[in-house]
Amino acid sequence: MASVAVIGAGAIGGYVAAAAERGGQQVRLCVRSPLGSLRVDHRGVVALPTVEILRDPGLADVVDCVVLTTKAHDSAAAGAWFPRLCGPQTVIVVMQNGIDHVERIQPLAPDNPVVPALVHIAADRVAPGHIVHRDGRRIVLPTSPASDVVARILGGDMLEIEQVGDFFTASWRKLLLNVAANPITALTCQRLGVLELPEVRELAAGILSEAVAVGNACGARLTDRDVTATLDAYTGFGPSVGTSMLADRLAGRPIEYELITSAVVRAARRHGIAVPLNQAVLALLRGSELPVPAGTSPHPLVRAA
Repeated sequence: MASVAVIGAGAIGGYVAAAAERGGQQVRLCVRSPLGSLRVDHRGVVALPTVEILRDPGLADVVDCVVLTTKAHDSAAAGAWFPRLCGPQTVIVVMQNGIDHVERIQPLAPDNPVVPALVHIAADRVAPGHIVHRDGRRIVLPTSPASDVVARILGGDMLEIEQVGDFFTASWRKLLLNVAANPITALTCQRLGVLELPEVRELAAGILSEAVAVGNACGARLTDRDVTATLDAYTGFGPSVGTSMLADRLAGRPIEYELITSAVVRAARRHGIAVPLNQAVLALLRGSELPVPAGTSPHPLVRAA
């Protein structure tokens, strides 16, 4: 039996904690807000994992594997857990959006191997501690000895661990899945069904084509087929599936566009590539988070200051 600490009790954190517990590991769920229990609805079956829930890093002890699942803008605060959870052999797995997992997290734990992970799981947190799994169970890691450790600890019937040699290209392909669907659903406050409108699908294709050009300039190996494959993936998910950006906007939380749309725009500027659609979407995402002026009636989806 290995020991696992999952930092963050959102949709992915809750699902991974339940998966590790089902696989026979000793699991600690590290949270910021009070949480009484964990419930995961998986394939029509309700699971009530008996994980230990911790709120105080001072009460934690060393584990074999730490899984970071918080939003990237919460990473520094989540890093307060690392000194208590990490021993010399502890592996840290970063299950966050973006293409720079190691660069962001390694400074918080300089003495431990940090493994970036691409999460291909659709799940929703419908209430605190209540996770509904929609589809997928694949986690993609780079090929490495540290990834071998992660695969042995986390692999099982709820999590399929895959290692790939060209992780950089895989990272950009995962970014493609997010870079059109996430902002479009967040800005329209609609689920993926909005992409069935021809003009919206055309916009998504343009956003993706820009991102492919930027990814290739950065060293990824992408083609126009990746645009088609991503659009087909959106259709395959079904019209009722949401995105993480949409969930954050509906809940009044900060929208995680800095690691998605903004990452494409920043890289485009470094390489002198025009990305007008991504720039326009980024401007709208930033504008959507402005405080509502005093004396006006805020839209129910707008987060007040």
